Amino acid sequence: MQQLEKQFHIHCTEGDVGRYVLLPGDPGRCAAIAQHFDNPQFVAQNREYTVYTGTLLGEKVSVCSTGIGGPSAAIAMEELHAIGADTFVRVGTCGGIDLNVRSGDVVVATGAIRYEHTSCEYAPIEFPAVADFEVATALVQAAQAMGKTYHAGVVQCKDSFYGQHDPKRMPVSHELLQKWDAWKRLGVKASEMESAALFVVAAALGCRCGSCFHVIWNQEREAAGLDQDMSEDTSSAITVGIEAVKRLIAADKAKGV
Repeated sequence: MQQLEKQFHIHCTEGDVGRYVLLPGDPGRCAAIAQHFDNPQFVAQNREYTVYTGTLLGEKVSVCSTGIGGPSAAIAMEELHAIGADTFVRVGTCGGIDLNVRSGDVVVATGAIRYEHTSCEYAPIEFPAVADFEVATALVQAAQAMGKTYHAGVVQCKDSFYGQHDPKRMPVSHELLQKWDAWKRLGVKASEMESAALFVVAAALGCRCGSCFHVIWNQEREAAGLDQDMSEDTSSAITVGIEAVKRLIAADKAKGV
């Protein structure tokens, strides 16, 4: 690919972003996340990618939206890493699968089911999509310290939102429903669309990535007739992600890295 002054999609150059980057899907959440930074500054906006940079604990940090799904999330990570980022925390939303996961809870992904295709262009399917241990630990500790109800475990990643929510009308309904039953029986916590790609891309690039999510709804609780209220306030995942980044910064400074 021709060498460009700015990264092709995110329109940023070296020095525009910190080594620590929060990755929401929705560009509309970036400004709200940046308000948790000291001295936040708007950097760039192109397509689904909106970037702000500021500081936390004196260290440069950034937020960059990724849009929906693995392909655009992988592009964001590739281009951010190319200009100096090496630690990523995905903050987003998910739908619960395990019956114990309720609307409003936080899910920390320890690993992700690769039921998507982006990761297959980075690693053979036998390679697991696993969160970085330090990042996942920081997210769990942050949730605990903030008194959040959280669940740590495997999440499922897919490419089709409506393949999950309306599988019976799909020509491949048998496969979708059979797989979904397997996820339930295996104790999978929730479903979302980016972590599998991000975890595998991070492994290929040699950087760190973890994910935490705000649970909007649990269709399995609904099917079981269990009470729940839809919760679209994503601030819990954001605040847990911010606290985790602070913990990572402090730990890295203590280690001199």
